[in-house]
Amino acid sequence: MTNTRTPETGTPAPDTYTGLVLQEHRTAGERVRHALGWTSARFSVIGVWILFVILYAVLVPDTFLTSGAFRTIFGSQQSLVFLTASLLCTIIVGEFVDMSVASNFGLAATLVTVLNVNHGVNVWAAAVIAVVATTVVGIINGLLIVKVGVNTIVVTLGMGTFLLGIGLWLSNLMPISGLPSSFSQIALFEILGLPLSFYLGLILMLGFAYVLAFTPLGRNMRFVGENREVSRLAGVRVTRVRIGAFVFAGVIAGVGGVIAAAGTGGFDPASSQAYLLPMFAATFLGTAVLFPGRFNPIGTLIAIYFLATGVLGLQLLGATSWVSSVFYGGVLVIAVTLSTILNKKSR
Repeated sequence: MTNTRTPETGTPAPDTYTGLVLQEHRTAGERVRHALGWTSARFSVIGVWILFVILYAVLVPDTFLTSGAFRTIFGSQQSLVFLTASLLCTIIVGEFVDMSVASNFGLAATLVTVLNVNHGVNVWAAAVIAVVATTVVGIINGLLIVKVGVNTIVVTLGMGTFLLGIGLWLSNLMPISGLPSSFSQIALFEILGLPLSFYLGLILMLGFAYVLAFTPLGRNMRFVGENREVSRLAGVRVTRVRIGAFVFAGVIAGVGGVIAAAGTGGFDPASSQAYLLPMFAATFLGTAVLFPGRFNPIGTLIAIYFLATGVLGLQLLGATSWVSSVFYGGVLVIAVTLSTILNKKSR
């Protein structure tokens, strides 16, 4: 029917009403699909986390629903929080990926322990020296990668191996302990049942998120990570932003290493490499939380505690130590896949 209005009243003909209704239904359906897609992309990991909690609460209530389990999940992940924050500094500006973060973290923890226990250096002075050392490592990484143009993976992988060797040499291949108990309070002092280190990590991630969202520096970091040449043409000091990212990565890794050593009273340099897989798994899984396809501190923080919950629950169910490698490795593959898909969609 070509005539869409009745001759008497000029109102739409019945078939036109039908078309309008169908169009409205299609539009409503599209809106629903869009809303579902928007929600699932941002909150699916949180939903799975809640399901994990419910499942473990039903299967092992006597061990999972305890203050000890709560403290294990939220009070023992601070090393990973600082490591992922350090890694985010360079990833956000487009440097994939800094393989030296874990070893730099281990260098700080080893230095503060060796200087204080073996050489009698004041523990606070030793802590400052350790953070300065990791900052220098960040500067060297930045200069080699940004100024000289050496491949990021080559530089950071080589630097990570070098720092691991230095740490093992300083400790004579042995775990070292004996830091003053008073120094441990910067990590273990309890507030509302959780150690101070938890709140320090929380402040770090929230502060990082604020910088990225509400400051020119954060916007420039995102801009540089998206397109360096366009950033340069827009007046952003790309070289300074990139080098600065490595410097701050070194600072954060150093502070995290010092806090880790304080919490345990010492450090085993060889243990730093155990953080590599969880660090990357949490960082990439964070791109599937809140801001699809984008590396972000809040998403990473949620991912850390999601992974901790998953591993602890499986261990309480009777799984042995191998489960953490399987869980973190599987999550890393899934997280990278999700990150790639969501990044393509966002573009």
